[in-house]
Amino acid sequence: MTVRLPDPTGGVRRYEPRAEPLALTAGAPFTSRTVFSAAHVVADPYADVSPDSPAAVDWDATLAFRRHLWSHGLGVAEAMDTAQRGMGLDWAGAAELIRRSAAEAKAAGGRIVCGAGTDQITSGSLAEVRAAYEEQLALVEETGAQAVLMASRALTAAARGPEDYLDVYGHLLRQASRPVVLHWLGPMFDPALEGYWGSSDPDAATDVFLEVVAARPDKVDGVKVSLLDPRREVGLRRRLPHGVRCYTGDDFHYPELIAGDEQGFSHALLGVFDPLGPLAAEAVRVLDTGDAKGFRELLDPTVELSRHLFRPPTRFYKTGVVLLAWLAGHQRHFTMVGGLQSARSLPHLARAYELADGLGLFPDPALAEDRVKNLLALYGVDQ
Repeated sequence: MTVRLPDPTGGVRRYEPRAEPLALTAGAPFTSRTVFSAAHVVADPYADVSPDSPAAVDWDATLAFRRHLWSHGLGVAEAMDTAQRGMGLDWAGAAELIRRSAAEAKAAGGRIVCGAGTDQITSGSLAEVRAAYEEQLALVEETGAQAVLMASRALTAAARGPEDYLDVYGHLLRQASRPVVLHWLGPMFDPALEGYWGSSDPDAATDVFLEVVAARPDKVDGVKVSLLDPRREVGLRRRLPHGVRCYTGDDFHYPELIAGDEQGFSHALLGVFDPLGPLAAEAVRVLDTGDAKGFRELLDPTVELSRHLFRPPTRFYKTGVVLLAWLAGHQRHFTMVGGLQSARSLPHLARAYELADGLGLFPDPALAEDRVKNLLALYGVDQ
């Protein structure tokens, strides 16, 4: 059997899907790296909502996907960018997601961190930004989850310079009851975050970021760096205080950053580990044995798919992530909150299917083939 797939030139090519998936099973917990997958939310396809309505979430399917990740030994990074924070999921929806997922984590024995930001406001004074952060931090800590202090659009707009970032983050670290993860999300993921840490100069911004960490290293479990710049990430992690982890958020260079070098390595908190979960877990378990070559042999071939999913405009990578979850059988439909399933072209989606199938990511290749053919038929691509 073959599938007729559209390409960017306007033509159609034939692709022969693989017959068998990659054989992957759950295994022992990781010992050498701490690894989180930022997880997507599953929309309720029967909800009568518009793109401007509050998100309608299929809670059963959303929580089932988190159990899938935990079953392979991965931690879940909840209510992060991958869950469409600020792109379909508002604070009320995120708060409910955090409560439900944290409770599910306790029941399943899974590790979880949750994003705390300021998306209940769109703008405001520095005092209002601090209050918004405090509200979200308090909710996360009340659930028993660990907090990830997310980059804030409102803080970007309100801050006059680096001193305001130092003040806000210093205040939050004093408030936190347990160590948090600090998240530096680059403007390629969210253009509204241009100039974060008080400067558009990456070197100056890095210095401010590290100053925040150095002021209270006892309150910083780690930093998540999503800049798609491996040189900068390596330089930053070498300057971190002892005991503060670097979690890579680089969806282009993650194999080399996780493998590390003679001076250290990055842990991981990655959106691409949503579709790659079982394969990524297998690779990390190989790395646990000290086999860096075997780790790279498993994970390096996935980079082409990740670069495709995260190609500019990078913030729309969630569309490909949800497509692959549907094709893999983790949800019954290809619908997203905010109607974001329309954010990528059909050739882009077709190529995502082809690359994922080639990696053996679909537990049931025949189901994935049937579903992608149904999607193509809706666009008028006859088989």
